[in-house]
Amino acid sequence: MELLLVQALILGVVEGLTEFLPVSSTGHLILAGEVLGFGKDDLGKAFEVFIQLGAILAVCWEYRARLAAIALGLPTDPEARRFAGRLLLAFLPVAVVGLAAADLIQGYLFRPLPVALAFVAGGLVILWVERRQRRRPPRIHTVDEIGWREAWWVGLAQVAALVPGTSRSGATIVGGMLAGLSRRAATEFSFFLAIPVMLAASGYALLSRWEELDRAYGAAFAVGFAAAFGSAFLATRALLRFVSRHSLVPFAWYRIGFGLLLIVWYRDQLLQGWGG
Repeated sequence: MELLLVQALILGVVEGLTEFLPVSSTGHLILAGEVLGFGKDDLGKAFEVFIQLGAILAVCWEYRARLAAIALGLPTDPEARRFAGRLLLAFLPVAVVGLAAADLIQGYLFRPLPVALAFVAGGLVILWVERRQRRRPPRIHTVDEIGWREAWWVGLAQVAALVPGTSRSGATIVGGMLAGLSRRAATEFSFFLAIPVMLAASGYALLSRWEELDRAYGAAFAVGFAAAFGSAFLATRALLRFVSRHSLVPFAWYRIGFGLLLIVWYRDQLLQGWGG
């Protein structure tokens, strides 16, 4: 039981630290689960879904005042309705495509090769976008300035995150930067957009795996949830401070290096085709 708690703690920290950074939590959890010998059965999959809720709760807590103001202002405040509408618009593309292609994605893309390739490709895209933004300074510097057009483009970019290894936060931040947002505005909008997206995805997955949850060890799930919450809270604050002063280039090179590490790690499986 002690080993299970240690595994839960490590995986919770990995989830929390990587969920909102543009580096893909999925790829890191795949490798961490492989190293720890955890996560291949139904219980492990249910655990991964559960700790995502801890990570998203950290964002809700960080922005609790803003979220409360939006919720309370929806009946009377045009700005609150405007912001909520932008989030809904950005949420729609991934909701529609995700529901339509969920089985295809689960069946073919949650494998070593596509995840590794997505890491490398995502790193190259970030390098290109950062170079592009040096030539084209951003027009939008706060989330309150985001219009319908920018929200729609961020939503379309988020669809790419359905490919494991792409990174939901990475796709939305890059999409925002391409639409004219500053890094900080794109990052903050990515945090807000994560709330409906991850709640919907986690809720759907939990309902489909409810029986596995009933058989789970409660202490391990609690430890993983708490670890994901705490590490995600620290990671989101650190990322906002970082992007206010620096580019995303270090994350790009990290992604490329990690993708190559995955290829080396799974080389035997990759030689046999797609791996398993």
